[in-house]
Amino acid sequence: MKKCLFLILPLICCGCSVPSFWFFDLNREALITDGEKSVAYASQDAAVKSDQSGLPLIDPDYPAEKTDSISSEVLWAQENPGGEKTSEISRETAEDIALLETAPVFEQGEGNTVARDEIVFDFPVVENDRVRYFIDLYSGNARGTFKRWLERSGRYLPMMRDIFSQYDLPLDLTYLAMIESGFTDRAYSWAHAAGPWQFIESTGRVYDLHVDWWLDERRDPEKATHAAARFLRDMYEFFDGDWYLAVASYNAGMGKIQRAIEMYDSRDFWEISRGKYLQEETKHYLPKLLAALTIAKQPEKYGFTDLDYHEPLTYDVVEVSTATDLELVAELCGVSYEEIKKLNPELKRWSTPPAADKHSLRLPPGSSEPFLEKFLQIPVAERARYKRHEVVSGDTLLRIAKRHGIQVDDIVRLNKISNPRALKIGSTLILPLRQGYTSRPLDELEDDYVRSYRRSYTVREGDSLWKISRRFEVSEKQLRVWNKLGWSNLLRPGQKLVVSAAGAKSNRSNRQPTKQLVYEVKSGDTLWDIGQRYNVGTREIMNWNNLDHDHVLRPGDSLTLMVAPGHSG
Repeated sequence: MKKCLFLILPLICCGCSVPSFWFFDLNREALITDGEKSVAYASQDAAVKSDQSGLPLIDPDYPAEKTDSISSEVLWAQENPGGEKTSEISRETAEDIALLETAPVFEQGEGNTVARDEIVFDFPVVENDRVRYFIDLYSGNARGTFKRWLERSGRYLPMMRDIFSQYDLPLDLTYLAMIESGFTDRAYSWAHAAGPWQFIESTGRVYDLHVDWWLDERRDPEKATHAAARFLRDMYEFFDGDWYLAVASYNAGMGKIQRAIEMYDSRDFWEISRGKYLQEETKHYLPKLLAALTIAKQPEKYGFTDLDYHEPLTYDVVEVSTATDLELVAELCGVSYEEIKKLNPELKRWSTPPAADKHSLRLPPGSSEPFLEKFLQIPVAERARYKRHEVVSGDTLLRIAKRHGIQVDDIVRLNKISNPRALKIGSTLILPLRQGYTSRPLDELEDDYVRSYRRSYTVREGDSLWKISRRFEVSEKQLRVWNKLGWSNLLRPGQKLVVSAAGAKSNRSNRQPTKQLVYEVKSGDTLWDIGQRYNVGTREIMNWNNLDHDHVLRPGDSLTLMVAPGHSG
């Protein structure tokens, strides 16, 4: 999942086929210890071993019933490792997230790498132990989840291939979206990356993807695909035509990969991934993509013989020049509200953005002409049935009602206000401008992102709480609380630690919009100090400015910050 400005987005990899395999728990990372070539897990119920290659092994004969029960453990929505509750999600979504975030730790290198020449690819595909590992994972214990990804690909790949062809990119690269999101447009990562191509906001802005309270164009499958194509093309050109380095930079960032090249004096992805500088997620990124491509090109060979591919995404497009409720759009098209929302995943609320001069709206195929015929007969003032109002000092329900020509009782009823005399400044009210209103806008005040959960890290030899806290920009106290460590400093290789805060749903209705400012670093400044001053996170500052964990601030440096209006530090 994307991490940093100018170089984000992740790719994924293939698999590995080792002679004999045992079950690998998708929800946990594995670590091969020095000495015994065994795998240590935080979980006591994962049956794991390794062979002479030093790779974690997957048992292909492990019963599906056990796989299902293990997969259900990923419902961290119900109870995560840190003991804090997060939002509930479906089993299918939990399994998607578990497979997307699978990150085993390999003790040894990738083994012998050979080119795949029996299948036609337009992207350089090779096979080695790491690629085979993910091939076996995707076609083995994670088979059900990967099957869903393959079937979902039918909806998006035709459009994505058409767009990639416009940029003269390998069409096989479109499978990057599979590894990024499992072709889920509402995917949202712990790093705040969103959409099928998993852009973070800062990188999205670079590639013309707009995000505000009303919409998130990172979720627009067509616009996001254009952005991903441009981003990959830029990385390919920067790395002088090396697709493997370009793909790795999509995950880790251009600067990170460039520093790895300089550190190891090599432009070979496999060589620079043997060292400790790159994170495991980046090392797996390319192998996952290669594995997915290998299976997708010949699914029958890997046992996927009953695929039911989704129908390609098709739609009409119309432009609306005024704020228009999607309930009205659905009525005029004769379809459900949910179908309109599904065709327009970038729209986060119940309406097209009120401040936009125009908005391109997707409609079911063949419905544009009858829609426009009816739509143009509706007065502009009647196209929006609701208005969002942010409470300011001096507001009362009576004043608000008079200003908009509506009834106080309707405001109270729709917003479920228990004490009409106590309005909280900064809170959001939905004003029903027409009779026959529903609670739909109130339901959609909250974002509908499908969030991944708390980031985890597998302890390695030589790690300490101090080192881990520095690496993930958190405090030792937070690590102790999240992982219930008390005052103990004892860590064991293979132990899994939670290294980020809980990923709960955010209620955006009470959040203020942000503005951009440029901060000049002063002597003695740290990212933590600056974050505290402007009420933003250090990781956000790093993402906005494409900074690595080891970046050193220097007086006079300029940092871009996204802060609440009126917050001058």
